[in-house]
Amino acid sequence: MKVKSLKIGNVIIGGKRPAFILGPCVIESEKFVWRIAKKIAEICSAADVDFIFKASYDKANRSSVRSFRGIGVREGCEILSAIGRDLKIAVTTDVHSSKEAGTAGESIDMLQIPAFLCRQTDLLRAAAETGRAINVKKGQFLAPWDVRNIAEKLIVFGNSKFCFTERGTTFGYNNLVADMRSLFWMREAGYRVIFDATHSVQRPGGAGDSTSGDAVLAPALARAAMATGCDGIFMEVHENPARALSDGPTQIPLKDLPKHLRMLKAIHAAVS
Repeated sequence: MKVKSLKIGNVIIGGKRPAFILGPCVIESEKFVWRIAKKIAEICSAADVDFIFKASYDKANRSSVRSFRGIGVREGCEILSAIGRDLKIAVTTDVHSSKEAGTAGESIDMLQIPAFLCRQTDLLRAAAETGRAINVKKGQFLAPWDVRNIAEKLIVFGNSKFCFTERGTTFGYNNLVADMRSLFWMREAGYRVIFDATHSVQRPGGAGDSTSGDAVLAPALARAAMATGCDGIFMEVHENPARALSDGPTQIPLKDLPKHLRMLKAIHAAVS
């Protein structure tokens, strides 16, 4: 089935050019997120790629109660909205409740539904009713064909502006596997599909009180996904992953982003 395109700001998901969702895992501070947003925007401009800036105002699913979570929905959305206006880029962040969806929907271009919450009907309804574009992370527990039920909910709730993001499937304890067939099957069903390269290499809870992962594998999986056929790539990037306050073991070093974008653009051109 032909995939219809979805326009979010200046980015088209499902168009002739690959779309990218890039940014740090979490807003560590206002100064930090502004700095990295500007750097990513400069890199993407130089590489001539279209991207949506992503950062979370709250990491509600941290392994430990002692882990850093974020700065909160209201302040976080105000910062992201200002970044979007100033840099003239689309922005996205994840929402965890109906109330948060309403707040974020006031100023955020695309709302992200976390994988563990992807079937929460009230959350999907609240996100749909904002009228904003929605990116649903496919749960680690779902088969690719099961997303049709999520799609049906969003459509019934009056919103057809959505895409799905593949982010790996639970494979035993503390491990995920990325099944490239999932990309093919979801796109064959007519859905716009993003591949999340960095969350797909997580080892959930693998460090005991935090998630570990294999960041070195993320670019390789991104290349495989682009070759298989998808509408875009999601990658979390950080200036210094070793010092990141969340998901450090899976984030891509910012300095490596240009070479990854060049390679992914070339692969997309070759298979399109």
